Amino acid sequence: MAQCRFHAKRLFDGQNFIDNQVLTITNGIISAIDSNTNDVDIKATGLVVPGYIDLQVNGGGGVLFNDSPSVDKLKTIMATHAKFGTTAMMPTLITDKIAVMVQAADAVAQAITAKVPGIIGIHFEGPHLSLAKKGTHCAELIRPISNVEWQVLSRQDIGKVMVTLAPETVSPADITRMVKLGIKVCLGHTNADFATAQQAVDAGATGFTHLFNAMSPLQGREPGVVGCALLNDHTQAGLIVDGHHVDFASCQLAIKTKPAGGIFLVTDAMPPVGTNMKEFPLYDRTVYVENGKLTSTTGELAGSSLDMATAVKNTHLSLKIPLDESLRMASLYPAKYLYANSELVRGELKVGMQADMVILNDNFSVAETWISGERV
Repeated sequence: MAQCRFHAKRLFDGQNFIDNQVLTITNGIISAIDSNTNDVDIKATGLVVPGYIDLQVNGGGGVLFNDSPSVDKLKTIMATHAKFGTTAMMPTLITDKIAVMVQAADAVAQAITAKVPGIIGIHFEGPHLSLAKKGTHCAELIRPISNVEWQVLSRQDIGKVMVTLAPETVSPADITRMVKLGIKVCLGHTNADFATAQQAVDAGATGFTHLFNAMSPLQGREPGVVGCALLNDHTQAGLIVDGHHVDFASCQLAIKTKPAGGIFLVTDAMPPVGTNMKEFPLYDRTVYVENGKLTSTTGELAGSSLDMATAVKNTHLSLKIPLDESLRMASLYPAKYLYANSELVRGELKVGMQADMVILNDNFSVAETWISGERV
C-alpha cells in the first residue's frame, strides 16, 4: 500500500484556509488529515490548493485534439496543462466529421482504460450548433443529430460526457434523451431566443458554454440565452476570463448575478498554450496568436491561449473576486457541475477525496502539480 504524509504549511481545502495540515495519502486518496508535523515525507512551503478542473480544453503543447485524436495527443495536452495546475480535464472536440468523433471517443476510452492521469471524459462542442453563432466552427460540418452521433454519445466507456448544442437545432426530447444517458448538456453557439433556451433547460440542460460568447445576448425585450443562463439559479456556466473573450465588467456582473457556484472557469485552450507558437492551422484556415489573443483569418476569436493558473489569477486580481472563491471557481464548482454530490471525488482536499493538489507561489503561479498523490 503506497502511503505518503504530505505537510502543507498553508492549506486551502476548498472551504477554508488552514495552517500546518498533514495529509496522509494512501493509494492516491486522502485517508487522513491531522496537524502532527513530526513524521512527514513531503514539506510544501507554498499555498496548497485543490487541483484545477478544466471542462473545455481543445489543445495545448502544440497539439489540437481534433487533429487525429490519439492517446499520445491527450497525454501531451494533459501534461502541458498540468504545468499550470490542471489536474483533471475534459478534452474538447469541436465540430468535426463523425469519423473524428469516433476517433476522439476511442482515444478517451483508451486513455481512461490506461489510467492516463487527468483524463476524465470528453466534451463534444458541436456539431449540432447554430450557423448564425458558429464562431470559428466549420459551417459545412454543422448538422442535425442523427443515429451515428447517438451511437457515439451512448458509449459507456468514455467517462463523463458533456455536449454543447444549440437548442434551436436539437429538440427538447433529444436533450432529455441525452440527460437520461448521463450526459451534461450545455447550451452554446446558439442564437436561440429566451423561450427556446428555457425549454432546453426545462428538458434537462444544466450548463452554458463560454458565457456571453457565441450566444444571443441579454436585451431589454429579449433576454436571449445569456438571460436564460443568468436567470436559472440551478444552472452553471463556464466563463473565459482572459480579457479577450469577455469584458472584465461583464465577468463581474455574471459572478454577481449567479448564486455562488454558478460560474466556473474554463480555458477553451488551443495548441499555443505552453508553447511559443505564433500561428496554427484550424480547418482550412490559419489562426494567429498576438498578445495572447487567437484570431482566425476569417476574423473570429478561435479559442484561447489561457491556462487555468492565469484564469484564477485574473479572476482574483482583475475581477477582485476573493481568493477562496476564485479557487473554487477553478476546482469545486466545475467538479460539482460534472459530478453528483454522492460521486464527488475531486474539487476539495478532504478525507476520501483524490489527492489532486496544486502548490502555488506567492504570485499565484504553479510551483508543483500533484495528481492522485503523485507529483507530475
